[in-house]
Amino acid sequence: MLEILKQRQAHLVQLLEASEFTALAIVPGPNFLYLTGLSFHLMERPTLFIISQTGASIAIMPALEKLMWESAMPDVTTFYWQDKDGFDEAFAMAAAQLPAGKLGVEGLRMRVFEADALRCHYGQEAIANAAPVFNRLRYCKDPQEINLIEEAIAISELSLQETLAETKVGMSEKQIHNLLKMRMLANGTEGFAFEPIVLAGGNAANPHGHASDYCLQAGDPLLIDFGAYFQGYSADITRTYFCQYARDEHRAIYETVQQANHLGRELAAPIYTAHDIDKAVTQVLQDSDFADYIVHKTGHGLGLDVHEAPQIMIGNPMPLQAGVVMTIEPGLYKANEIGVRIEDDILITATGCRSLTSLSRELQIIG
Repeated sequence: MLEILKQRQAHLVQLLEASEFTALAIVPGPNFLYLTGLSFHLMERPTLFIISQTGASIAIMPALEKLMWESAMPDVTTFYWQDKDGFDEAFAMAAAQLPAGKLGVEGLRMRVFEADALRCHYGQEAIANAAPVFNRLRYCKDPQEINLIEEAIAISELSLQETLAETKVGMSEKQIHNLLKMRMLANGTEGFAFEPIVLAGGNAANPHGHASDYCLQAGDPLLIDFGAYFQGYSADITRTYFCQYARDEHRAIYETVQQANHLGRELAAPIYTAHDIDKAVTQVLQDSDFADYIVHKTGHGLGLDVHEAPQIMIGNPMPLQAGVVMTIEPGLYKANEIGVRIEDDILITATGCRSLTSLSRELQIIG
C-alpha cells in the first residue's frame, strides 16, 4: 500500500507542476484518505496535509494523532499542536516552509476557519480553489479501487434482492428502508454510501426524498436509490419497481427511462465527453411525451465520493477515459404521481464501457 500511496502523491505533484499552484492543502476526507491511507474525522481540530511542487510534504496535526500519523507518514515534516496552545503557531511554521506563490485548497471541503488560518500566514490573496487539480487526481481508478467498488456493488445488489423478496403491500417506506439497511449490514457493508432513498407512490416524484410512514399500495411505483460502502468506496444504484401492476402511462414512462439508460451505456466510451453522453441520453427523454418530467443530469463519477468528477452533464467537456467509474441514471418525475430512475455504475474501458451493476433493468412487478 505504501508504494501505491507514493505513486498517488507523485501523480499529484505532476498535476501541481502543470497548474497555477505552488502547493496544495488537503483536509480530512476522500483526497486525504487517497493520498495518506488515513481517515480522520473533520472536527474542530484543523488537520492538513500539504504537498508542494518540489514534492516536499508538510502536515499540521493535532498532537493526539501523533502516534498514528508518525507510524504511517514518518517522512513528512509535521507541525504538531496541543489543544491548550492552539494551532496558530503550527500554521505559521508550516507557512514558513512553503514556497511563495499560490496555495490551492479543496473548495468544496475546506472550512472557513482553516482557510482563514492559511490566509493569515500565507497571504490573503494567495489561497484559491484547486478543484480542477483535485478532480484529475482521482479521475481514473486503478484496479484495486475498481475491485473495492465492485465489492460494494455486490453487497448492494444481494441486499436489494433479499429486501424485495420480503416487500409486500402495506409495508411502509420506513420499513423497507430499514430492512434494506439490515440486509446490507448482514452482507458485509462497512456503512452506507448515503442514507437509502426508499419512496413509494407519489413520493417517488421527489428524486431525493426521505422514507416516510406512507405504505405501499397496489399500482404504486417503488423507487430505491442506495449503495453499500466498502473500504472507503461506494456503490450507487437505483431501481424502480411496481407493486402488483403498472398503469399504462407508468409503463410508458418506465420504458422511456429504460431506453435512455440503455443508450447511455451503449455510447459511453473514451471517444466521447461527459457533455456528449448527457446530451444524447437527455435527448431520448426530451423526444418522448414526458419531456416536462426531466429534472436532473445523466450521472456523475463514483469512487471515494459518491458524487465526484466527472459530472455527466451538458457543458462539461471532460473526456471519458479508461478507468473512469461513473453512473448512468436518467429519470422522469411526474409531481405527486410517479418517479422513475434507473441507475447503473459503469467502468469506462479502452474500447467502451463495462457495467459493474448487474440487476435487471426490465420492468418488474413486486409485492
